Amino acid sequence: MMDFTALSPLLLLFLVLLILKLVIDHYASPTRGQRLPPGPWQLPVIGSLHHLLLSRSGDLPHRAMRDLSCSHGPLMLLRLGAVPTLVVSSAEAAREVMKTHDAAFASRHLSATLDIISCGGKGILFSHYNDRWRELRRICVHELFSQRRVLSFRPAREDEVARLLRAVSDGCRGGQAVNLSEKMCRMTNDSVVRAAIGGRCRHRDEFLHELDEAVRLTGGINLADLYPSSRLVRRLSVAARDMVRCQRNIYRIVQSIIRERAGAATAERDEDLLGVLLRLQKDGGLQFELTTEIISTVIFDIFSAGSETSSTTLEWAMSELMRNPRVLHKVQSEVREAFKGQDKLTEDDITKVRLGYLHQVIKEALRLHPPAALLLPRECRETCRVMGYDVPKGTKVFVNVWAMGRDDKYWGDAEAFRPERFENSTVDFKGADFEFLPFGAGRRMCPGMSLGMANMELALASLLFHFEWELPCAVGAEDMDMTETFGITVRRKSKLWVHAKPHVPCEN
Repeated sequence: MMDFTALSPLLLLFLVLLILKLVIDHYASPTRGQRLPPGPWQLPVIGSLHHLLLSRSGDLPHRAMRDLSCSHGPLMLLRLGAVPTLVVSSAEAAREVMKTHDAAFASRHLSATLDIISCGGKGILFSHYNDRWRELRRICVHELFSQRRVLSFRPAREDEVARLLRAVSDGCRGGQAVNLSEKMCRMTNDSVVRAAIGGRCRHRDEFLHELDEAVRLTGGINLADLYPSSRLVRRLSVAARDMVRCQRNIYRIVQSIIRERAGAATAERDEDLLGVLLRLQKDGGLQFELTTEIISTVIFDIFSAGSETSSTTLEWAMSELMRNPRVLHKVQSEVREAFKGQDKLTEDDITKVRLGYLHQVIKEALRLHPPAALLLPRECRETCRVMGYDVPKGTKVFVNVWAMGRDDKYWGDAEAFRPERFENSTVDFKGADFEFLPFGAGRRMCPGMSLGMANMELALASLLFHFEWELPCAVGAEDMDMTETFGITVRRKSKLWVHAKPHVPCEN
């Protein structure tokens, strides 16, 4: 039998020491005296983590954070392990963070896993806010993603969409269901890779496999990300070790492409994005040395962000259309009426004809299913005041654009897929309407938005033009599995399997 009389003094001593530590930490805290944003109660060591882990939303942080914000407000402060984390869940709060105080929140927070995959933030997506990032951003806007450059990739996009249509046509022969998720993912990846390096990547399947793993690792809750200052935790972290392996494999592929290109006779060509970067490296004149490591990281950023956002949005758009036959019929009728008598679509066709409802469908898919539900995490560079609260320097910041896109305050019947809501609306996703920010806003807004939209529009219009779509016979529209899986992007948990019946035959 346990001797409770011997245990009691030890327990009492432990409680006294714990209370003493909490009191000392309170008075020694650099945030003492500040008016911090509200948040749920915290535990020692793990902070607010238990609220996410025990949430009814399971392993979907964007949903759990939305639920907590309903109780604690649109500007909420959590502590996830050792990391103070601000969660922004309203358009008004987002406007202050991403416009009024944009410069103060313009840096990136690098978790341990993001630090590994981004080589310490040497590219454009995960770099800290500094002179090098500003120069890279200028290159992206004026060189890599200019309107002229994006238009120059039209032939490659059209060719990849034609390949997608043939793959769907071949796959549906004999009445078989096709894995549309996989085929759209390959199409968008090949389109982005061709824009980036001028041709397909023979390591595509390996690259996509490693990218899938990297997305999974960045979305999980792991010790290395929760306690970033602990070298011991990082060494012991399975997620960190797995990300190191992913990073090595991904950059081996990217750097082999760069070596082949730099040594080939086409090294002077700069029509594609890698050619532009190699030219800038050769010519010099930048404020920093454009090393091969930086070029590799920028190319990886383009590969991953370009293919992930487009394929994820296409997947959700087709999923919602399959679940909403009325909308599917309406958008198909628009596309087919506009191009009646044609045997295929081109980007030039789409730019000449106003496909208003198709664009509303894409907007509605982005509203309900923004690819990055929490955007990429920012970091507060200097203590500032937001909505009457003090946000300490070094705070990690999530902008929950998923929650804002489903808020009845801004959207009537917010959970419904209803593209008509955009029919007479000026609300757009270009960063000025803070209730609708799938691509972000301010200095850190996605620089490749125009390339991503170009990859989506032709593909979706062509799929609707060429095929009739049905769910497998055992699945009703109301029974579709729309479960999400969380990573740096929010994908469908299950692949989208559909039957496709040719309406306008595809060219061989």
